[in-house]
Amino acid sequence: MKSATKRSILRWAHIIVTIPIFGYIYGPAAEVQEYASAVRFVFVPVMVLSGLWMYAGIYFAIIGVALLLGAYMLSGFGAAVLTIVGLFIVRAIWVAISSRGVATNQE
Repeated sequence: MKSATKRSILRWAHIIVTIPIFGYIYGPAAEVQEYASAVRFVFVPVMVLSGLWMYAGIYFAIIGVALLLGAYMLSGFGAAVLTIVGLFIVRAIWVAISSRGVATNQE
């Protein structure tokens, strides 16, 4: 599969999965309780998976979703967000170190 096709599929999946999340946020409180679990455990992880996959690849996305769900189940939403932020910081450090090693080896 071409990378442009994969990127287009991921982009559309990301957009389509976001629609129920908007319904959850802006819907009447009495009605949204019926599908709150689906939003938390299906739509948000799929949205995060597709977004991280487009950003950094499938392995980073799988690790990110696993950390997101684990932190949410153990400590709640705040811990889940902090876990994803920490994952981005670790990835930035890893990219900086690995690019420095490549530049050093070329000399």
